[in-house]
Amino acid sequence: MGPLPRTLELFYDVLSPYSWLCFEVLCRYQKIWNIKLQLQPTLIAGIMKDSGNKPPGLLPRKGHYLKSELSLLKQHFQVPLRFPKDFFSVIIEKGSVSAMRFLTAVKMENPEMLEKVSRELWMRVWSRDQDISEPQSILAAAEKAGLSAEQAQGLLEMISTAEVKKKLREVTEVACKYGAFGLPVTVAHVDGQTHMLFGSDRMELLAYLLGEKWMGPVPPTLNARL
Repeated sequence: MGPLPRTLELFYDVLSPYSWLCFEVLCRYQKIWNIKLQLQPTLIAGIMKDSGNKPPGLLPRKGHYLKSELSLLKQHFQVPLRFPKDFFSVIIEKGSVSAMRFLTAVKMENPEMLEKVSRELWMRVWSRDQDISEPQSILAAAEKAGLSAEQAQGLLEMISTAEVKKKLREVTEVACKYGAFGLPVTVAHVDGQTHMLFGSDRMELLAYLLGEKWMGPVPPTLNARL
């Protein structure tokens, strides 16, 4: 019997494109590394408020860099990123409260579908430039990910409940206690120690902490199937 898998927690918000990159890499490596990946839907607005941080797109130079960098990261990570036409409206004005409450409900009721529904919401906002704030948009994403119309509707009704709101708030508070000032945040529990890593570009350091081999964002064993 081999060693028990190390637990990795990924705190993410579908409003964050870097969260999507980190999400896809960890989903790929969970089939290769000896890890147990726990997806933690989190509200990035809560992280920003608690830490005093601000979205990079609000600063013109950072916003310009973000757009150019994402076009390169799209190729490097093999994730179909596309910058929204109206970034301010999509990211700043509409936000992700409803989407992240929905994912919280998915985790509570249908955890086996969390990866697929999360990915579909990212596909809408960061690949197809579609809405993720309206109820019908969320239902469309859920059904495209594989939930039945009945399941999706039931989960949508949960997002206004105190239970779901409390759970999302608690997870966000946990991320803040780990030291989060933005997303994604990966928390590795290794040999009795806890390590918080920020961003999608800390995977090589994560591999070092885990004692695993880093083979790039698309490992050869997976790349052969793509």
